[in-house]
Amino acid sequence: MKLREIAHARAGDKGNTCNICVVPYDEKQYPLLKEKLTVDRVRAFFSDICLGEVIRYEADAVSSLNFVLKNALGGGVTRSLAVDKHGKTLGMALLEIDI
Repeated sequence: MKLREIAHARAGDKGNTCNICVVPYDEKQYPLLKEKLTVDRVRAFFSDICLGEVIRYEADAVSSLNFVLKNALGGGVTRSLAVDKHGKTLGMALLEIDI
């Protein structure tokens, strides 16, 4: 199943860093997300574009995972030659990961 089937994402960017928050539609799915959506899986999924560290923060009080991807936006929105190097694009892409 795709992540998008049980969760949605909110994302943003600041410079060359992307921030992606993954929130399950039903908080009962949160333990599954914690198990399946690891730093290693996210790092591997974005291996072609994320050249820096990937950090996962668990926000148990709101049943969500927050990922910070450093050096992931080709220099940042205003410096990259890519058409759409925004964090929101990476957030939507992450929802396509198989869990």
